[in-house]
Amino acid sequence: MAKAGDAYFAFPHQVEAFGFDWGRLALTVGPSVNGAGRFSGGVVDVAPGMGHARHNHPGAEEIIFVVSGTGEQMVEDDEGRPITRDVGPGCTIYVPESRYHATLNTGPGPMRLFVVYSPAGPELALRDLPDFRLIPPDAG
Repeated sequence: MAKAGDAYFAFPHQVEAFGFDWGRLALTVGPSVNGAGRFSGGVVDVAPGMGHARHNHPGAEEIIFVVSGTGEQMVEDDEGRPITRDVGPGCTIYVPESRYHATLNTGPGPMRLFVVYSPAGPELALRDLPDFRLIPPDAG
């Protein structure tokens, strides 16, 4: 039986995750997870030497926070020029609405990010990628 308030707390292993060749995204907050209405977010794990290709989220802004690991983050400027920086734990990256961006794990171990999308929804298009697979939640 669920405890009162359980919708306020979520671990990545408790929710369905989006699996890809480069890693996974576990949406731990959002309309379908706990009723959040204005944004969604979750934990992204990027395998060493891997990353996700240049993409955007039409109509949405994104915040990326580096929890652990190191990498290169690219965000295109207003003219579409790629701006790339080395990033690591504690770095926050702002991706303006509909802006193209890409992440590459350059470190020896996993890279963990926390991402927020506003408004919620555009990240669901990731289900259409050819390497997408749905990972069910763990029982633990």
